[in-house]
Amino acid sequence: MRPLKQVPRAFPAHLRALQCRPSAISPRQFFPLQRAVRWASPKAEHKSDGNEGRGKDANTGSSGSWASGRTLLASTLAAGVGYAYAVTSGQSESRNHKRPQYGSAKDFEKAIAELRATLGDEAISTDNDDLQEHGFSEWSSVNADRLPVAIAYPTNTDDVSKIAKICHKYKMPMIPYSGGSSLEANFSAPHGGLTIDFAAMNKILELHESDLDVVVQPSIQWMDLNEKIKDSGLFFPVDPGPSAMIGGMIGTNCSGTNAVRYGTMKDWVINLTVVLADGRVIKTRRRPRKTSAGYNLTGMFVGSEGTLGIVTEATLKLTPIPEQTRVGVVTFPTVRDAASTAMQLVRKGIQVQCMEILDEVQMDVINRAGGTGRTWKKSPTLFFKFSGTKAGVADSINLTKALAKNNNASSFEFARDEREAHDLWSARKQSLWSMLALRERGSEVWSTDVSVPISRLPDIIEISKKELDDLGIFASILGHIGDGNFHASILYDRTIQEERERVEKVVYDMVDRALEMEGSCTGEHGVGLGKKGSLKKELGPATIGIMRSIKKSLDPHWLLNPGKIFDYEDEA
Repeated sequence: MRPLKQVPRAFPAHLRALQCRPSAISPRQFFPLQRAVRWASPKAEHKSDGNEGRGKDANTGSSGSWASGRTLLASTLAAGVGYAYAVTSGQSESRNHKRPQYGSAKDFEKAIAELRATLGDEAISTDNDDLQEHGFSEWSSVNADRLPVAIAYPTNTDDVSKIAKICHKYKMPMIPYSGGSSLEANFSAPHGGLTIDFAAMNKILELHESDLDVVVQPSIQWMDLNEKIKDSGLFFPVDPGPSAMIGGMIGTNCSGTNAVRYGTMKDWVINLTVVLADGRVIKTRRRPRKTSAGYNLTGMFVGSEGTLGIVTEATLKLTPIPEQTRVGVVTFPTVRDAASTAMQLVRKGIQVQCMEILDEVQMDVINRAGGTGRTWKKSPTLFFKFSGTKAGVADSINLTKALAKNNNASSFEFARDEREAHDLWSARKQSLWSMLALRERGSEVWSTDVSVPISRLPDIIEISKKELDDLGIFASILGHIGDGNFHASILYDRTIQEERERVEKVVYDMVDRALEMEGSCTGEHGVGLGKKGSLKKELGPATIGIMRSIKKSLDPHWLLNPGKIFDYEDEA
């Protein structure tokens, strides 16, 4: 049995102790007792309130009317899984055609027994701490109020295929899980079911240096991957949060600080090995970088958040490590000046590897969290990473200096050495966790992102910054401004209803504003549970309908990560 992880697998060591401080009433402490009482009654019902997309604790599970509720509760408590067995019976599902029909509690018990017989007892966990770890996230903006029934730990594609066949047989939902650091409840279990944790599938399977590609399993961390292949002179350039793993990065089509030069995850995936809902195994294509052979199935699975298939292997492109890398820091009097500089730099085609914005609040977070060895000016700041040949880097730096000066830059300096450059960039990468580490008792962090055409960046950032400041609480703007994507992080007290409602309004006003500017409700966090309503606004019913048709054709029983991106049917 693996121990409960209080933080993501790669949580920064210097923040771990701070992150683990207890907080006031958390769903982890409160929900089990609440649900045990509610679901003990055979007449109890559990229904969605229709507000999943508005940041409330998502109640997207199915109706909970039970003829044998007390028997179910007793058996699940005895098994040590508490309320997590509270899943929908086939009888209650058949009354509501708008929800998929899942197996009964007895079906799930049979599935778990068969999984243990097939994979071994050590590969299946029903420990309550393990279930809580895999079903609730302290850094997600929204959480489901159910936990998975069990956790499976496969070691290879064949194991995953066996798991899928058994779950398909008993109509048991399956939720892929890798790093556990997603921010929109992407790995939650609103319908119960089985979480598939790829902790043991974290290897490099093949490295083709001459072809500049690598074959990996889903739970290898991108930082570990680059460390292991650095002697080849190659690296994988997609760089989201430090704890992110390849499987989750594929699921959300993530990006990171390097996106302005290297693009997003979809640009670096050559092919995928995928297990479908019924256990079939497919490979989306072969290994050449260029092909016109049939549909682009690779692109279809990237960004699908595990709702179409379970990725067990990925072939990724690599690129040469640049000859030189320099880190520059530029401060500005206003956040609009910083955003205008970024927009103009992209428009002029000046070559930079990374371009990140942090407002004065976030710079204060970096100072307070420590780890960079210096104190930074608390002003809106752009971080630049220049890379390439020495001559190319020098030219880009000179052009950027001139452009920044024209936009009222108050200072422009470089990291003094490679160590400082590394520490500075690490501080930027750990910004969310730095905020988590600074929480007062009872505080939570709401982290969200939007994306807009680059010409609209100054407008949306200026307006959003004012609204965040008007909240009167600890709130900041940061993000990958070079590709039009930025984030807001807000520290608030979830237990104060008025405060939560104000934060929620600011967040979704920002999302709606991005949509009005022809932008997107999410640039890299994914939709998950939290932004389903916003996705409807962004794409409209016809486009969502096509996505739903694809989902139903590959997963007719709605078993793969159900409740994410969109629902089985739209509400009337």
